[in-house]
Amino acid sequence: MKASRTAIALSLLATGALAIAACVPAPDSTPAPSPSPSPTPVTQAPRPEPTPTPSPAPAAAAQFENWIDAPRTAGNWRYRSGSGLKVAEYVGADKEVKFQMDCSPEIGMLLSVAGDAANATAIQFRTESTERLVPADAREGWVQAVVRPTDPLLDAMARTRGRFAVETPGLSTLYLPPWAEVTRVIEECR
Repeated sequence: MKASRTAIALSLLATGALAIAACVPAPDSTPAPSPSPSPTPVTQAPRPEPTPTPSPAPAAAAQFENWIDAPRTAGNWRYRSGSGLKVAEYVGADKEVKFQMDCSPEIGMLLSVAGDAANATAIQFRTESTERLVPADAREGWVQAVVRPTDPLLDAMARTRGRFAVETPGLSTLYLPPWAEVTRVIEECR
């Protein structure tokens, strides 16, 4: 029995040695490439001149399925009065007046959009309940329209849900909130 244990031990030892030897990689048997007698020169094609990358086009204005979903134009209303002056002005984030509602007892409510749009002949007003194209004149950096102080368009601007839109050809559309200054200038003009 002792002999068989010795034989088994030797057999296991030999098997282990073979297993370890199997883990060693075989030597590389591929022959080394022979040097060619005369290397063939490689010609490279001339590099093309880099083409200038065009400037990206300005981003198109976002389109909304419904204008009332457009974000409000950045800015705030302010009211000014004195010496017969009654004005509600929408001042943009750049501190410039973008839109103005000026009560003039002699002519009515002057609605003015800031900007140079020499070809503008009308201003489109959109509210929740009313849409109206009002004839306008372009003069000295403004496009101006006049409506009677009792015009229902003014009431629609004061009572619209969320905002009203002021569209002038050649200028950015304004989406303005109907804050208290709008109602105040309308009521004081009547």
